[in-house]
Amino acid sequence: MPLSTSGIPYLPDGEIGVAAQHATVQRPAWQILLLFLLAFAAMHWGWTLARGTTVERVVVEEATVRPAAALVRWVDPSIAVSARGTSIVAPGGGLDIIRGCEGIDIMLILAAAICAVPLTWRRRMIALAVGLPFVFALNQARIVTLFFAWRADRSLFETLHTLVLPVLLVIAVTAYVFALVELDRAAPRH
Repeated sequence: MPLSTSGIPYLPDGEIGVAAQHATVQRPAWQILLLFLLAFAAMHWGWTLARGTTVERVVVEEATVRPAAALVRWVDPSIAVSARGTSIVAPGGGLDIIRGCEGIDIMLILAAAICAVPLTWRRRMIALAVGLPFVFALNQARIVTLFFAWRADRSLFETLHTLVLPVLLVIAVTAYVFALVELDRAAPRH
């Protein structure tokens, strides 16, 4: 939209229909935050209901531990690693995947953020279809990194586990959501 000499946006004659097509729905920051918090709380509550169920076992043991053990074998085939329940077991030290380490919380943060920002439903579904596997892959990389850190240097493990890697996951999810919003703003409206 062009700006006047005083910096005020205006619609030149004959462009009202074009400008209306490209208008982006805005949502106040407080609404985005409130929607994010409500969506996250609801989804997290749902996940807490799964504690001790087959759903939790499948998520942790089958969808998190098994792929992580396979990745460790791929990175270093000389390590006799296996997935046993919630643990990645190997001579010289393994890793227990406890609640919170499976990556669900960061996936819920992503899903809640996508629910909160102003996107069309189609774009939300695409954002989730791309974003959730992206976060899953990042969390698998985090687990494999922690596996090798535990075996090499326990103090490095603690720093990576409690500070560096969680912050990197949050930064990655935040950047992804900001990119979605910017791409949505730049997209032509029909």
